[in-house]
Amino acid sequence: MIKTNSVLDAKGLACPMPIVKTKKAMHGLAAGEVLEVQATDKGTTADMKAWAESTGHQYLGTVEGGTTLKHYLRKAGGEEQQEKKHQKVISNDGLLQKIEENQNTIILDVREAAEYAFNHIPTAKSLPMGELEQRMRELEKESEIFVICRTGSRSDLAAQKLTAAGFEQVFNVELGMSQWNGPTQKSVNE
Repeated sequence: MIKTNSVLDAKGLACPMPIVKTKKAMHGLAAGEVLEVQATDKGTTADMKAWAESTGHQYLGTVEGGTTLKHYLRKAGGEEQQEKKHQKVISNDGLLQKIEENQNTIILDVREAAEYAFNHIPTAKSLPMGELEQRMRELEKESEIFVICRTGSRSDLAAQKLTAAGFEQVFNVELGMSQWNGPTQKSVNE
């Protein structure tokens, strides 16, 4: 049994809500205390790990029990860590303009495969956040890469990871697919 100082119930919530609730819960903990986040969204495993890295908190691990994932995070010591944001951003309209200008752009969709299957930008490449580190080598470091998710949270974390790995032209698509007005397609058998 893992000793925790607080438990957060984020079951039934989808991105970005588990992270939003985790941020609030972490503010109530003292440095070094451990938070258990219970979630049912499979994407939270990659999200929690990436968020912890971007804030300086420690991602301890995840335990799977039936349909519930239990994520364990340790609050950073010392002064409260400031969450980093990726500096290069583009709006949905800006990305749509790039697509219409037929520029050779890579659109990287970091949502889960099921999210991508039901609604994605036609030229987007599916690379779920949880697979990003293992599959980064599939991308060219010199390419202009536009990272998109549902709301702009996961894509922000993914853009930070890519930049840290040496990719120089990485842009987070703010607001993501939740506000996308451009062309979309499905890749599911109906």
